[in-house]
Amino acid sequence: MQHFASFSLLNIGWRWPAALFCFLCPLIGLHLGVTLSERPDAVNAGILTKAYYSLGFFVMGGLDVGLPQGGPVIGRFLLWIGYFGAPILTASTLIEALIKTLEPHRWRLKRIKNHLVIIGSDDLTISYLKALREHSPKVPVLIIDHAMEPLRRDELRQQFNAKVILGDINHTFFLKRLRLNQAARVLLLGADNFQSYETANKILKLEPKLAQKIIIHCSSIRFMRSMANSHVAQQCINFNSYQLAAAGLVRHKLIQHFQQTQPKDVVVLAGFGLFGQTILEELQQHAKQEIDTLAIIDVDANRRVLVVDEQLHLSNFERREVFEGNISHPKVWQQLSTKVDLTQVEPVIILGTGSAEDNLRTALWLRGKYPKAMIIARSHQPSEFAQEVGKEHNITNVSITQLVKENIPPGWTSGQ
Repeated sequence: MQHFASFSLLNIGWRWPAALFCFLCPLIGLHLGVTLSERPDAVNAGILTKAYYSLGFFVMGGLDVGLPQGGPVIGRFLLWIGYFGAPILTASTLIEALIKTLEPHRWRLKRIKNHLVIIGSDDLTISYLKALREHSPKVPVLIIDHAMEPLRRDELRQQFNAKVILGDINHTFFLKRLRLNQAARVLLLGADNFQSYETANKILKLEPKLAQKIIIHCSSIRFMRSMANSHVAQQCINFNSYQLAAAGLVRHKLIQHFQQTQPKDVVVLAGFGLFGQTILEELQQHAKQEIDTLAIIDVDANRRVLVVDEQLHLSNFERREVFEGNISHPKVWQQLSTKVDLTQVEPVIILGTGSAEDNLRTALWLRGKYPKAMIIARSHQPSEFAQEVGKEHNITNVSITQLVKENIPPGWTSGQ
């Protein structure tokens, strides 16, 4: 609350103090004994009447009360300040409001510089802004999207102090109005992967100096890898949110477990979508020597494993087993138990499907079967309920959005 109050005081602007000054000057002048040609009784009027006359200067400019007469020179001088200052202030305010109405984007961006431009307003943007405000609470932020719910717009403005503009980034004319020449960094966090690369291409042509300062999120890892050799990708920073989340999970949780356990570990990836695939990639790069057996479970496991092998050219672990089926079905776990013994080791079981409900329920069931296992259940958003259940049953709950926030590179959250 204290932070909000101080922020509000800093953003009052110059007009309110100026208005107070233009109000007090004639009020003091009348109090000093100056009278008005059309209101000769003003000198003997009460304080409320004099205040009413002072306020009238903002609307009528003194035309309804006449000119100052009599009294001390300083009093008449103060009244003349109100005669000229109040109507000028009123006129300037009306003109500015008209300009804001006609050209709101240009007016709001008139003085912005060293700012971050973010395209998109989904959960990824929120995760990034949370990390940004922890490191750079004052850096100006401009958020662009073609559509936005009022609640999300208010959240971005009030919680993160961001300027929000609705507009179509497909148009070069619109991009030119975002003061990209003054921007410190541009983040393309929208849902349309092709459009993100298209926009990056336009920005690089408009402002070549933003090379390596444009960050592109691509939700399709396959498309991102296909674009890797394009000139746009090579001049920008490309990433996938699941890769950030998987990298954080492997570095901060799994490697420590591998180092503490003997013999080599067994890892079960129950769910082999983008999250499971990026975990596999991280394990291949950073923990392959620690793993004896890798088991993969997914409703489309065989096809997805073939695609990953083709894209990443991953060499097999010492042993790899693939099981096709739903992670909630006991039959698939029975099949796994006939080939992989999870009772004699301390296996890592990662329940990483897109259903937080299935992940948590299956995690509870597996805890009873494999008390030695390190069981990790994934959700998209942080869940206090899942965390509490996890503590009760020794299950590690991870949130994709939280992992992304915690593992955003420090260089992305600075205003430089």
